[in-house]
Amino acid sequence: MINLPPAFIYIIGALLIPLVRVRRLQQAIALLIPILAMITLWQMPQGVYWQMRFLDYDLILGRVDKLSLLFAYIFVIISFIGMLYAIHIKEMGQHVAAYLYVGSTLGVVFAGDLFSLFFFWEIMAAASVFLIWYNKTEASLKAGFRYALVHLFGGAILLGGIVMQVSNTGSILFNPFDLSTLAAKFILFGFLINAAVPPLHAWLPDAYPEGTITGSVFMTAFTTKSAVYVLARSFAGTEILIWLGAIMALYGVIYAVIEKDIRRLLSYHIVSQVGYMVCAVGIGTEMALNGAGAHAFCHILYKAVLFMGMGAVIQMTGRRNILDLKGRHLYKKMPLTLGLYMVGAFSISAVPLFNGFVSKTMIVAAAGSSHLPIIEIMLHLASVGTFLSVGLKLPWGVWFGKPDGSEDEIAEAKEPPLNMQLGMGIGALLCIITGIFPETLYKLLPYKVEFHPYTPNHIVASLQLLVLTLAGFWIYRDKLMAGEKSISLDTDWFYRVFGRAVLNFCLYPLNRFRDLVQSAFVSRTRTIASLSKHPYALLELFWYTLSGERKTMAELLQRPYDEKDYRLPVGIGVCASLIFLFIYALVYMRVAS
Repeated sequence: MINLPPAFIYIIGALLIPLVRVRRLQQAIALLIPILAMITLWQMPQGVYWQMRFLDYDLILGRVDKLSLLFAYIFVIISFIGMLYAIHIKEMGQHVAAYLYVGSTLGVVFAGDLFSLFFFWEIMAAASVFLIWYNKTEASLKAGFRYALVHLFGGAILLGGIVMQVSNTGSILFNPFDLSTLAAKFILFGFLINAAVPPLHAWLPDAYPEGTITGSVFMTAFTTKSAVYVLARSFAGTEILIWLGAIMALYGVIYAVIEKDIRRLLSYHIVSQVGYMVCAVGIGTEMALNGAGAHAFCHILYKAVLFMGMGAVIQMTGRRNILDLKGRHLYKKMPLTLGLYMVGAFSISAVPLFNGFVSKTMIVAAAGSSHLPIIEIMLHLASVGTFLSVGLKLPWGVWFGKPDGSEDEIAEAKEPPLNMQLGMGIGALLCIITGIFPETLYKLLPYKVEFHPYTPNHIVASLQLLVLTLAGFWIYRDKLMAGEKSISLDTDWFYRVFGRAVLNFCLYPLNRFRDLVQSAFVSRTRTIASLSKHPYALLELFWYTLSGERKTMAELLQRPYDEKDYRLPVGIGVCASLIFLFIYALVYMRVAS
C-alpha cells in the first residue's frame, strides 16, 4: 500500500526544491521526483485509496483504474522529459510552478469526488499562469492575465455546477452525469473551457506562445488533456461532443495554415488534435474511448517534441516568425533539432510507423464503425491540414525556405544545450517506439483493443492523403510562405473589445461620475465635520434668522468654538430647576385631589 498520492510527491517536491542551495542537488531532486512518482504508479493496484472525512463528505484522493492510470503514466513521463529539457534554467520559480502544475493535474486524474477535483482544478490554473508570466515581457504579462481571467471564469462555472449537483443529489462522487440537469450543463461548460473547444478556445493560442521556452512544453501537456480525461470520465457518449470535436479539428487546422508565428501555429494544432479526442469521447464506444486515451498519450509526446524543437529555434535565434527565419539555412546549423522535430511532425501527421498514425487511425475507424461518414470526412480533412502546416509549411519555412533577397544570416545559431537535445531525443524515441510497437500502448488502454492499424487499407489511405498533400504544398509553397507579419483575429477579439470597453467606461464616464459625486459631497462633508466641532452653530444661525440679522453658516463656523462663550451662570440653571419642580408639584396635587 502506497502512503503518499502521486500528486503530493510533486507538490512537496516543488516546495522542497527552493530550500536546497546546491544547484546540482536541486537538479537531481527535480529529476528524481518523476522517477519516484512513476515507481508509485507501478505499485498502485486498482481500487480506491486515500479517503478522508471533510464536512460530512468523503473525499477520495485516489480512484485508481485503467483510465486514470493511462493519463497518470503519460503525465509523469512528460514531466520527466520536460524537466530534463528545462534543467538548465537557474530560476527555480519556474520549476516550482511546473511541478505544482503537474501535481495538481495528477490530483485531478485520481480525484474520486467533486470537491477534490475542483481543488486541484484551480491549482492547475494558478500554477500554470506563472509559466507565462516568467517570460517577463509585456505580451506575456497581458496574456497571463487574460489566461487567468478565462480560467477563473471557467472555475466559477464549474463550482456552480458542483454546488447544484451536490444540492440536488447529496453526493459529491465524481461519476457520469445526466446532461438533462442544469448542474451537468454547468459542469460540462467548465470542462469545455479547459478543453479549448471553440469559441471558448482563444485563451490557448493567446497564452501558450507567450510562455517561457520550457514552460510552454509543460503547458501543452496538462490543461487540455486533463479536460479530455474528465470528459471521458463523466460525459462519454454525449452526442454534442462528436460535432464539437470535429469542428475543433478543422477549426484549429484552418488557423494553423494561415499562421506565421511558429508557436502560435503549433498552439492552434493543440486545438485541432484535442478535437479528435473530444470527438472520440462523444462517440463513446469502447474503440472510440481507447482512441481518445491513445491519442492523448501520443499527442502529449509529439506535441512536446514539436514545442521543444521550436523552443530550441527561438532560444538559439531569438526569432519566432517564419518570415524572419526562412532562407537562413538553419538546416546547416541545427540539423539535429530539425531531425527530432520531424519525428514529431510525422507523428502528428499520422505517417505510418509513428505514434500519431496508431491513435488517429483508431479514432477515424471508430467514427466509421459508428456510421458517422460526415465526421469521418471532417477528421480526414483535418489530417490533411495538419500535415500541410506542421509537417511541410513549418519545417520548410523555419529550416529551408526560398530567400527573397532581404535575409540576413543568423551567425549565432547552433544546436541547443545537451539537456534540451536529450529531452527532444527521448520524446522522439517514444514517438517511434509507440508507433512501431503499438502493443506497448494498447496494454495501458481502458478497454481490450481489437484494432489493427497496420492493415493495407489504413496504410494506403494514409499514404494517399500524405502524397497528395505534399504535391499540393510543393506547387503552392511560395504562396503559403508569402505574406506579412500579422495577427490572426480569433474569438478572443470579442472579449478583448469588451474588456477594453469596460476599461474605457471605468476610466471615463464612471470616473467622471465619481468625481462629480465626490465634489458634490466633499464640501458638505467638510461642513458636517466642522459643525461637529461647533455644535451651537445651527442654533445661532436659527437665532440670527429670527432676529433678521444676516449670517451664513460659513461665517459662524470660521469663529473658533469656545465653551466659555456659551456657559450660563449657575443660578439660571438652579432657578429653572426650581420653577420646573414647582409647576410639577402644582400639577401633581391638582390631579391627586
